[in-house]
Amino acid sequence: MNNTNSQNAVHALLQEYEKAIAELQNTIRDIPNPDLQFPIDPHTQNPDCTSIQMILAHVVSSGYSYASYVRALQNKNTQRPEKTNRESASEYVADLNQVIQFTRDTFAGIRDAELEEFDSGKKIHTNWGQLYDIEQMMEHAIVHILRHRRQIERFKVILQFEKTTP
Repeated sequence: MNNTNSQNAVHALLQEYEKAIAELQNTIRDIPNPDLQFPIDPHTQNPDCTSIQMILAHVVSSGYSYASYVRALQNKNTQRPEKTNRESASEYVADLNQVIQFTRDTFAGIRDAELEEFDSGKKIHTNWGQLYDIEQMMEHAIVHILRHRRQIERFKVILQFEKTTP
């Protein structure tokens, strides 16, 4: 018997993750292809943040990374796609849909009781030096998308200004 109460928190995290991705997808749908590559912040120290294209490639790649970390915690080997620059917003929308499916598949067997872990030896050790349990990793993943969505919204304003300024 499948008790859906054992996955209420898992479902909530996945719904919020999908909502964040849907908001990002709505933000990028109207971006013309040439605008994706326009170097809006060419002087940044972060190469993932020079253009909308670079931000989106980073967000997609990170989405796979977060789910892969969770899979590794469960001792599941994962072949994740390489980071890829796309030529159109519609390609990134499709990539983000694939990230959602990859993440859903990752969480298919995870129960609410598995989300929190207090033993640091059983936490996810990220390559940027943080320790997370599954819930913290997904909270980070959600906020990561939200922050980059805001960044893209700002970049779109800058692009519009560039186009209207003589």
